[in-house]
Order: sequence, then C-alpha cells, then structure tokens
Amino acid sequence: MSGSSLLKDVVGVTLRMSLASSITALLLGVPFGVILGSGRFAGKKIIIVINRTLMGLPPVVCGLLCYLMFCGVGPLRHLKLLYTVTGMVIAQILLITPIVAGTIEPFVASVYPEIRETAKGLGLSKLKILALTVNESKYQIISTYLLALSRALAEVGAVSMVGGAIAYKTNVMTTAIMNFTNMGNFKTALALGMILLALSLVLNVTISMLQWRPER
Repeated sequence: MSGSSLLKDVVGVTLRMSLASSITALLLGVPFGVILGSGRFAGKKIIIVINRTLMGLPPVVCGLLCYLMFCGVGPLRHLKLLYTVTGMVIAQILLITPIVAGTIEPFVASVYPEIRETAKGLGLSKLKILALTVNESKYQIISTYLLALSRALAEVGAVSMVGGAIAYKTNVMTTAIMNFTNMGNFKTALALGMILLALSLVLNVTISMLQWRPER
C-alpha cells in the first residue's frame, strides 16, 4: 500500500483510540472527581492520595499490567484484547481516568462550599446541589476533557506494549513516528510529527481560551 494510505490509517486509528478512551475516562472521572471534591466520608483523604499517585502512574507500568492481564496466561486472555485497539483503549482509560478525577476534585472542592450554602438557603435537594455543582464546573470539565484527549494522543508507552504497533491495525501516530524513524523514513515520521504537533496546538489553545473565558 502507498505511504499516504498508511498515513491515513495511522491517523484514523489514533483518533479512534484517543476519542474512545478520553470520552470514557471523562464519563468515569468527572463523577468520581465531583464526589471526592464535594463529599464527606471516611477514607476520603486516603482515596485522594491514591488517585493522585495514580495520576503519575508510568505508562509503561500500566502497559505491563494490561499486557499481563491480556496475554495468553493472563486472567483476561479469553477476551483476546492483546494487540487490539480495544485493549489500547482500556490501557488509556486506566491512565487518563485518575487524571480527569484529580483535575476535577480540587476545582469542585473550591466552589462547592459556596454552592452548598446558597443551595441550602433555597431548599434544594442534594441531587440538585450536585447538578448545580456540575453546571458551575462546565468550563473546567470541557478543559479537562481536552487535556485528557491531548494526553491520549501523546501516549506511547502503554499503547505500544498492549497494541504492538501493528501496521494497518494498532499503529498510532506516536508509535509510528518511532517505527519510521528507526527505518530511516524521516519524511513520513516528520509528517506524523507535524500532524501530532498541530493537534496538540489546537487543543492547548482551546484549553487556554476556556480558562480565560470565566475570568472575563
């Protein structure tokens, strides 16, 4: 197949994996972060410390754990997730969800006390208070999602171990750049690098605009 065909396939797999993992991580991480930021329960501080530790989990460690679970002797071997996009998405979710929760938690903790006092004065239920908290956090949630998507696009360690960087199947932009560089195909590697850099720029500009908007 032609180089342009391979390039399109790599970009397509990257976007499919990154969107699926970042959206799922957002759906899991936002409720968890809101609960951590607004709730009062035993062991909360311990859970926050654990989550913050997982935010710094090395991708290769996550990839190793997923590999051991998905491989031929692992507990999830029957699902046949190794060297698949689905397996890569799962690895990404494990990496990104703590980041989403850890980003939402301190923001909610800073705004929730005022929201709670106001809502109690209006006689709102706990469910409505949580809904109001999520609404007040909407810009933070959007910027957090873009951060998660950026993180998913830039990941290389976990996805290379779980996906295997198989051409026309599990090869993504980060792993493809490494492979093409090793093969001496610098033209294609640079093309992928420019695409990845452009996506990162767009995401970071959007995040900055969202962070400035509430301050105006």
